[in-house]
Amino acid sequence: MIILEFKAYGKKHQYSAIDEAIRTVQFIRNSCLRYWMDNKGVSKYDLNKYSAVLAKKFPFANELNSTARQ
Repeated sequence: MIILEFKAYGKKHQYSAIDEAIRTVQFIRNSCLRYWMDNKGVSKYDLNKYSAVLAKKFPFANELNSTARQ
């Protein structure tokens, strides 16, 4: 396994934007995981559709494009 490390040099508002994006992705991931655990027979396509439902419900999740929500 190859591991690349780097130090990012940015401004405070850039770091806060990155943190907000990470929190949003974690929210979608955890919500889809909970949906998958609670419902039997959920396929990957159902999870993709569910992420679109989350984007409609939560405005911060709608800021991500469809590729990022997958």
